[in-house]
Amino acid sequence: MLLTDYVEAKPDVMLGKPVIRGTRITVELVMRKLSEGATVEAIMEAYPHLTRAGVLGAVDYAYRVVANEEMFVSQPPLPTTR
Repeated sequence: MLLTDYVEAKPDVMLGKPVIRGTRITVELVMRKLSEGATVEAIMEAYPHLTRAGVLGAVDYAYRVVANEEMFVSQPPLPTTR
């Protein structure tokens, strides 16, 4: 499964957010529904034009974005002495 098979981002569709290809359903929406406890089947029922592969492609996209994210943690300043 390739990301480009299931997820696309175009400036004129949903303000450029990644969506499941050929739809206006954002990866963000799919991930939110899953985090709220929805099953893949429930998402597909709510959005009948989605396929299992499309939903799983959104999950794969989100995983890869997070896996490649870099976090920079700043340390609190050291206490000063007088």
